[in-house]
Amino acid sequence: MNTQSHVAISADGIPIHYDVHGTGAIALVFVHGWCCDRRSWDQQIAHFAPRYTVVCLDLAGHGASGRDRTQWTIPAFGQDVVAVVEQRGLGQVVLIGHSMGGPVIVEAARCLPAAVIGVVGVDTWQNVEQRRTLAQVTEMVAPFRTNFVEAMHTFVQARFVPTSDPRVAERVMAGMSAAPPHMAIGAITEHWGNDRHLLAGLQEIKVPKITINTSERPTNTEVAQRQGIEVLWMAGVGHFGMMEDAQTFNRLLDEAVQKCLHARAPQEAQKPRVGLA
Repeated sequence: MNTQSHVAISADGIPIHYDVHGTGAIALVFVHGWCCDRRSWDQQIAHFAPRYTVVCLDLAGHGASGRDRTQWTIPAFGQDVVAVVEQRGLGQVVLIGHSMGGPVIVEAARCLPAAVIGVVGVDTWQNVEQRRTLAQVTEMVAPFRTNFVEAMHTFVQARFVPTSDPRVAERVMAGMSAAPPHMAIGAITEHWGNDRHLLAGLQEIKVPKITINTSERPTNTEVAQRQGIEVLWMAGVGHFGMMEDAQTFNRLLDEAVQKCLHARAPQEAQKPRVGLA
């Protein structure tokens, strides 16, 4: 399959590396989670590229992208996605974000109202009405400041289930543990402290909001329904469902993308047709 690698420049000058597969009219832009990279989506490329333009990017500080950012905020990561979408001139985009990538795609969607036709989370948005205090966030981040690698191992192990393939867990753990600690700690602090901003963003964007979550981890379905989020479920997998059971995940993502396209169709039909009597 033909893969094109490119670099876009984010709003603060950081180079963002990304790959493009396929040439479909609808673009699927995949955004990885905290301390991961665009390889998170390797098992989605062959499935979706024959029908869509598939874009997989590395957020700043991750993978091959630049690491000179000083503030690792969710809005800044959102601008990384915006830079890629705008450089490619993508006109109809479904944003897909795993874990921390969920809040990131919400930020990007706020900035791209004309292009984004749907946002799809992946094991994210479990309770978008929660409000973590600064003290709670500080306590949650403290182990990473004390011993980053040890804390990361504990963190990653808790996100797999007993039936998970240990090879996948080991690969994820090795990759996440190798992340630059200053970036990782800055990003997770901002992510866990972003509750209020995330809810405001979800309420602002009017496109379909769908998340593919594992039934092995708690999701507040009442909150999701109240905030207009549809939840699709995977069973028997942990936090990295797109890697652990790619066949089921790809089927559910197909379903989510079709929902976004069907929601778009009535809007297109209502647009005035210039030049017609």
